[in-house]
Amino acid sequence: MGKITVVGSMSTDFVVSTSRKPEKGETIIGESFEMTFGGKGANQAVAISRLGGHSELVGHIGSDIFGKGILTNLEDNGVGVSDINIAQGIPSGSAHIILSEQDNSIIVVEGANACTNKDWIEKNVGNIIDSEAVLIQHEIPKEAVETLINICFEHQVLCVLNPAPAREVSRSVLRKVKYLTPNEHEVEALFPNVSLEEALESMPNQLLVTLGERGVVFHNGKQVVQVKAYEATLIDTTGAGDTFSGAFTLAITKGNSLLDSIKIGNLCAALSIQKFGAQGGIPLLDNLKKDPRFEAHWKL
Repeated sequence: MGKITVVGSMSTDFVVSTSRKPEKGETIIGESFEMTFGGKGANQAVAISRLGGHSELVGHIGSDIFGKGILTNLEDNGVGVSDINIAQGIPSGSAHIILSEQDNSIIVVEGANACTNKDWIEKNVGNIIDSEAVLIQHEIPKEAVETLINICFEHQVLCVLNPAPAREVSRSVLRKVKYLTPNEHEVEALFPNVSLEEALESMPNQLLVTLGERGVVFHNGKQVVQVKAYEATLIDTTGAGDTFSGAFTLAITKGNSLLDSIKIGNLCAALSIQKFGAQGGIPLLDNLKKDPRFEAHWKL
């Protein structure tokens, strides 16, 4: 199987757990602090690698101590890093996460991730088009994402867009994506003033909307299909969507059906929320296969 190229962000995650979020102007005492690794690009590349896929991550880190840690973590997880560049004099990306009331709020600071821009992408298309699939998110500049989608479309490379965080994307660009994996908030930004069912119907077998504990919905060309989520003991939802997108992309390139690829993504996401951190709970292939809900005909 060929490589899956993930073009996207890398960050250090600074995570605070608290019983409740502070009100405006208020200071409260938190319960714990952890520093972990994240960034949607890194999370998705790690998910693919841990599940036995060949993932290559394309992007930028800063020339700081955090960048060195990000790079070491990716190498430790088997992610290809030859196309990761160091942006001199610029801090690495960071995410500041508040865990509270069984949910999370996140502030992302782009840092070096902003250097993965349109001009840089256009100068480095070789390794992108030499891929079985390309997976992209919205934590790099908008123009870079649109350029990547156009390149994949032109060279007939399977392209998956995880449009997070939410922002507008033109319909002409969306039509060039093979699969689109927004959550319910992001789909509203992509399809304003349109019902969920109408949005799904407009992109059959292409638009896959993740709904957390309610699973995933898509339109199969005849009707809306809901693929149920798997039960899990919730510890931390951070990175669950990235785990789904990475696992789904790997599954579809392995020759699984759309429905089975969604189920594989759902099971991986369910396992991911049972541990702390954006990458902490992403399952290894052996552990996934040992889960009693893993179906024997799945190809991984």
